[in-house]
Amino acid sequence: MAGRGTVDPAQMRAAVAAVREWLCDESVAAPTRTELAEAVRTTARSLAASAPGHSVEVRVPPFVAVQCVEGPRHTRGTPPNVVETTPRTWLLLVTGLLDFDTAVAAGAVHASGTRAAEIAHWLPLTRVRGN
Repeated sequence: MAGRGTVDPAQMRAAVAAVREWLCDESVAAPTRTELAEAVRTTARSLAASAPGHSVEVRVPPFVAVQCVEGPRHTRGTPPNVVETTPRTWLLLVTGLLDFDTAVAAGAVHASGTRAAEIAHWLPLTRVRGN
């Protein structure tokens, strides 16, 4: 990756491909922490590059938090618009294997604030085929 805000699309696709089997079948051995971190970070940073701005904070602990979506800039304290989820759920969202509204309804994604759901407009970032 050239810089913190720059994501090579091929690098993102390769990182997602490394965890694809596990995304499609949770019974498969989990990817290594390094593989998982790379997939989460490159996809979150790709979202931030695709939807530049500072009005929504996307958190995927423990790997990454990015600000995205044009609008009012948040600078202190807890942001008013937050999307937070687990690494696996995040990767399911960005690959199109899980719908944002379905994930929120199931409690797999915590989306707070009036603008949080706007990230769904940019999902999925890449597609993988299920088994």
